[in-house]
Amino acid sequence: MPTKPTPKQLRKRYLSRPPVEPMRLRKGMSVVDLVDVYRRAGAFNGGRLAEGCDLFGRMIDANATIALTVTGAMAPAGLGGAIQAMIEAGFVDLIVSTGANLYHDFHFALELPVVQGHFQVDDRELYRAGIERIYDVFITEDSLLDTDAFVREALEKAPPELRGRISTPRLHDYLGQLILRNAPQPQRSWVATAAKHRVPIFTSSPGDSSIGMNVAAMKLRGGQTTIDPDLDVLESTAIVYDADVNGVVILGGGSPKNFYLQTQPTLWQILDLNRGGHEFVLQISTDSPQWGGLSGATPSEAISWGKVQADMLKNHVVVYSDSTISAPIVFAYALSTRKPRKQRRLLDRLDGLYRNLEKAHEKRHPGSGAMRDVGKATRKSR
Repeated sequence: MPTKPTPKQLRKRYLSRPPVEPMRLRKGMSVVDLVDVYRRAGAFNGGRLAEGCDLFGRMIDANATIALTVTGAMAPAGLGGAIQAMIEAGFVDLIVSTGANLYHDFHFALELPVVQGHFQVDDRELYRAGIERIYDVFITEDSLLDTDAFVREALEKAPPELRGRISTPRLHDYLGQLILRNAPQPQRSWVATAAKHRVPIFTSSPGDSSIGMNVAAMKLRGGQTTIDPDLDVLESTAIVYDADVNGVVILGGGSPKNFYLQTQPTLWQILDLNRGGHEFVLQISTDSPQWGGLSGATPSEAISWGKVQADMLKNHVVVYSDSTISAPIVFAYALSTRKPRKQRRLLDRLDGLYRNLEKAHEKRHPGSGAMRDVGKATRKSR
């Protein structure tokens, strides 16, 4: 039976960590200097933020295939510009987002008003004025209607390869390309930036946004574009299966978080192709784990599901903070300390990655035809 450590041994073990340093601020500090202040203090979520910055840097250094998942009203809050910077630097290779964030991103490119408002306001007056409120951001009713018209017109003019069953990255790429070519301010759209740099954008719940509502409404007008969530599951899993190392930055949580993390159980539990769990996980969330909600579920909890690698605990960090505060610091620190990476342009490789997953499954289960049938229908519809 092992001997219990003595109190002296326990003190030595627990007090061997770096001391807490008072935060010394000075004029003209850079974001790197500020993160170093958080690192030296090391306490509470300032310390976790410094750990998150270091973790994102390690993802980049490891040449991981990095996903970004986005929930909450991040586009209306202006975070889209920070996401664009990550795409352009090659620090984000794929995105999983709520459809609402993509829809509201279009407002900026179409020059539709997104205005700094206030949360202490009479919402009855806003309703009479035709203004919608997202906490302290104001968007006009006309902005919504004009964005709806843009999506519907795009679907009416969709090319043959989009008139059938498609995945959400195919739809979002098409809309992003239209913004690049026709919108007054394409440089303000991160959906357009993703299309330009061939970064796939998945939406885990495509019907849960105005984009999905417009796709559905077009069915009443003879529209033939159908979003197939099964293809999203397989294409995202194919990306993860292909990568040597996988990492993710999770803004918020919710469905996009689980949609990405579930790629690992899809491999080992459903397809019998053991990938081993994601290597790097950084989550920024205001939720907490004791309520049992997905947003607050910690990376260590995800280990029990085979979503995250158990032997890489140092590469799992949760920063309990508002993403509009912490994400720009994490991203700015990466831009200041890492060189841009060669972009993976995963959109251009999706068909090949899908076929690789298909072949791996066939090799593991000879004679299985289900995935072959889905794959044929997928490629036929493109």
